[in-house]
Amino acid sequence: MDVSQLPLNALRAFEASARLGSFTRAGMELHVTQTAVSHQVKALEAVLGTSLFERLPRGLALTEEGHALLPVLTDAFRRVSATLSQFEEGNFREILTVGVVGTFATGWLLPRLGRFKAGHPHVDLRLKTNNNRADILVDGLDFFIRFGDGAWHGTESLPLMDAPLAPVCAPALAARLARPQDLTGEELLRSYRRDEWALWFKAAGLEPPSLRGWMFDSSLTLVEAAARGVGVALVPVAMFTRELEEGRIVQPFETTVSTGRYWLTRLKSRTESAAMKAFGQWILAEMTTDVQENAKDQSPRPARDGPDAGRVAASPPFS
Repeated sequence: MDVSQLPLNALRAFEASARLGSFTRAGMELHVTQTAVSHQVKALEAVLGTSLFERLPRGLALTEEGHALLPVLTDAFRRVSATLSQFEEGNFREILTVGVVGTFATGWLLPRLGRFKAGHPHVDLRLKTNNNRADILVDGLDFFIRFGDGAWHGTESLPLMDAPLAPVCAPALAARLARPQDLTGEELLRSYRRDEWALWFKAAGLEPPSLRGWMFDSSLTLVEAAARGVGVALVPVAMFTRELEEGRIVQPFETTVSTGRYWLTRLKSRTESAAMKAFGQWILAEMTTDVQENAKDQSPRPARDGPDAGRVAASPPFS
């Protein structure tokens, strides 16, 4: 059958009636009468040569043919609607969905997004903040900015910046920490990565203590707990410059340990759109600018301790 010969209004009438279970409710949604909807559905059934509904005393019931047609039409109309919604004042706005771990979102990305919007007004950016365990495919992400070693199955990863970990705590707690050994007497707040504190103590030349106690799935909540005096958190300090400058937390020791970096990732099977290329090029340019500005500023900064802090990997964008 030639799809171009099918009446569009009749297809809309059927889809709305089937989804809502009523010609009357379909007419209200489509702003036509119930009689008009009924006639359009009958016209579609005549073209197809089959019944799509069983007319019952108390409503409508889909036939097998109706059940087969409904999900196809519903998906098609939603996709058309989503595409049309991307047009604004005659300009096409391409949707870009970026997942990002909350720490990187608040510590680096959000303060700079205004510049991306100004330079790319036709990209409709959708941010989804989550922890490091989100699924690019299931969550419908074009990109996922995450922390780790860059080895995630089925993904292509572009290194963004190193993020060494260091202990932070409330100023009052820091006052009783004269040397790293003093940490063994404090509550050590942990993430779900169990080896981080052990690696830090080894970097400080100490035997790791036995760890127990509070565990968090986000560095944001780790730092908030530390700022409230709950204990000492081990976090990527480059993401908490503001909290350090405001004095809500302090970094009592200069020792840092690197357990990973932030990466811009995407599915290998995902075709790169124009919006994806624009975002990838923009974020790399911002990283390069950060490195250049930090090189000019030789004054010590508490959020940049460690030999690799804030370093951007010299990698090209996705191609």
